[in-house]
Amino acid sequence: MKTHWPYPLWLAHRGAGKLTPENTLAAFRTGAGFGFRAFECDVKLSRDGQAFLLHDDTLDRTTSGQGSPAEQDWAGMARLDAGSWHSPPFAAEPLPRFEQVAAFCQANGCALNVEIKPCPGEEARTGTAVAREAARLWAGALPPLLSSFKPEAIAAARDAEPGLPRALLLDKLWDGWPEAAESLRVAAVITNYRLMDRALIERLHAKGWRALVYTVNDAAIAERLIADGIDGIITDAVDQLGPA
Repeated sequence: MKTHWPYPLWLAHRGAGKLTPENTLAAFRTGAGFGFRAFECDVKLSRDGQAFLLHDDTLDRTTSGQGSPAEQDWAGMARLDAGSWHSPPFAAEPLPRFEQVAAFCQANGCALNVEIKPCPGEEARTGTAVAREAARLWAGALPPLLSSFKPEAIAAARDAEPGLPRALLLDKLWDGWPEAAESLRVAAVITNYRLMDRALIERLHAKGWRALVYTVNDAAIAERLIADGIDGIITDAVDQLGPA
């Protein structure tokens, strides 16, 4: 039996996938410009506890900084260039704080899937902090869906803010994942799209869980998943798939 699900079918990956620097406000603005009203992003913590958007365990790939953000304070990271790596028009685009994304989403009527993306060893700390910040920032509004590949992070989020919806992320169907999802009291399971088929969707729905997938950039795959009953599709191809 499926429960009520308030989130849109289509979610723009890391803001707007590949068109703009991932996990920046520029990416969110681009995705919204293509009609998207739901987004996925990655949130982690600085050494001094600031929640901000970044995918990797180091700053090197997508910013002008280096090293682990878990070992650096926010004041220094706030000055980094998170856009030039992508293309010159986005030079000096900053790393956004989680609260800035919350403000953008609520001002534009957008839903959010937050992947809790802890640096190694930071699972519980990050899950707790992100959940508490989400509860504060979205008080009275449609809350974000909190997800993670790390069950420890989701468990910490569950314990900190049990009222927030949660999802388990899976890149493979590892032994014990259904029991983990049960213990985490998830609302959804999000898998690599290659793992998802009609049988798994029906299995998830029978448990009362929603079925979502990442990262679909092919129209034929999206159409098959929609026909199979999928509840959410995360995509980079915001200029080709989904809302217009």
